[in-house]
Amino acid sequence: MLKLKIRLILMNFLEFAVWGAYLTSMGSYLVSVGLAGKIGLFYAVQGIVSLFMPALIGIIADRVLPAQKVLSLCHLIAGLSMGAAGWYGMSAGSEVDFGILFSFYTLSVAFFMPTIGLANSVAFSGLTKAGLDTVKDFPPIRIFGTIGFICSMLLVDVTGFQYTYSQFFVSAMFSIILCVYALSLPNCPVSKEKKNGGIVEVLGLRAFTLFKQKRMAIFFIFSMLLGVSLQITNGYANPFITSFKEIAEYADTFGANHANALISISQMSETLCILLIPFFMKRFGIKIVMFIAMCAWVLRFGLFGLGDPGDGVWMFILSMIVYGVAFDFFNVSGALFVDKETDSSIRSSAQGLFMVMTNGIGATIGTLLAQQVIDHFVYSHSDVHQQIAGWSTSWLIFAAYALVVAILFVLVFKERKEVATTQKLY
Repeated sequence: MLKLKIRLILMNFLEFAVWGAYLTSMGSYLVSVGLAGKIGLFYAVQGIVSLFMPALIGIIADRVLPAQKVLSLCHLIAGLSMGAAGWYGMSAGSEVDFGILFSFYTLSVAFFMPTIGLANSVAFSGLTKAGLDTVKDFPPIRIFGTIGFICSMLLVDVTGFQYTYSQFFVSAMFSIILCVYALSLPNCPVSKEKKNGGIVEVLGLRAFTLFKQKRMAIFFIFSMLLGVSLQITNGYANPFITSFKEIAEYADTFGANHANALISISQMSETLCILLIPFFMKRFGIKIVMFIAMCAWVLRFGLFGLGDPGDGVWMFILSMIVYGVAFDFFNVSGALFVDKETDSSIRSSAQGLFMVMTNGIGATIGTLLAQQVIDHFVYSHSDVHQQIAGWSTSWLIFAAYALVVAILFVLVFKERKEVATTQKLY
């Protein structure tokens, strides 16, 4: 059992180290090469490819190839493409062409985004076959994914790569390592169920029939609405905090000069919050856990809108801390809920569907709208003080949105009666 857990721990560490290398710092690099107005597109494309890639790759993992082999193949393509993005950035210097960089980056994330669900499937399959409880045993394993994300972020920060193309090389390196390592992971057998039920069965699209269940349909819809918030701080927190360097009062503060290190507190908080999930899921159920996550998003955005790297840095730090609850209580608990609610024959497809709704539709809408808000309130001004005021307004708008979603969720989503009665998921 211990050997299995160690293998899954390393998988999660590498999986999220790939993402941590650029996810929170790419915005600052884009600003440095004159692509500030394109930040939203770079983060939105993660959502666009998540509309179909996780579901399609999930079908392959359910029907054609074992999930661990599909995971390896996806990281091979993602790693080579991200390396190409880094090579182009190095060659182009400050004269970066949006179309070329964006093309390499898009190909990479198209094959990376499905790997998050695939990694979950590999872990759930391995734990289940070993007779372990996924709700209890998965979070302590998943926590090392967050640790990998943190280590990658700090590596990029201390090397100064957060402002350069080199962050893409770091991501590519971790992808290639995981490509090789994934081939050694426990086998995830494909479904042998006879595919004779029409186009839905042939294509493995039965996960979409979950929308016929009212409770699951509502869950996925609110997952999409909450997914709107997912990539906003990833795309804009670093440029926002770094912009304070232009103001003499904050020019020498640690936060303004090491935004990635400050933001890494968010991931440190994740490592602790993941450990709380088994208790909260079994004690309160998915509705309360999701509501807590939504309230945490309100605080995440609101504290950004009110803080600064000087005397108000405590608000930034508190915002980073509540992010652990905002992210984990939504993403990890949501994945566990989907795993428990779906049949094993469509499990990878169902995880892909969860990704479609959150990192696909939700994140795409969120980042594109966020770009419009920030363009209007921030980048439409040349004066740095006006820009800072615009940032504050933008964050408070995002906080208000998260509050509305939280209220609607409480009013609309209903748990199964036995869950509410026993205060347990099962």
